[in-house]
Amino acid sequence: MRIDKFLKNSRLIKRRTVAKEACEQERIFLNGKPAKPGAEVKEGDEILIRFGNSELKAVIKATPEHVTKEMAASMYEIIQ
Repeated sequence: MRIDKFLKNSRLIKRRTVAKEACEQERIFLNGKPAKPGAEVKEGDEILIRFGNSELKAVIKATPEHVTKEMAASMYEIIQ
């Protein structure tokens, strides 16, 4: 699954276009490297998202194509 789609499906970022722009501005890191919007993610990958002065680090637990609002939080685990 593409990282921009994962961020939207997991509801870490509200819209896919915003996720794409964040990747292009190098605010999203996949396994320690800046991620392009089309970068493929899989279970076990680590994502770092930079929001202004704060950061969010998460590990991917699942990448289903269709996700309900209730299932979205189970797609990742926040780590620090």
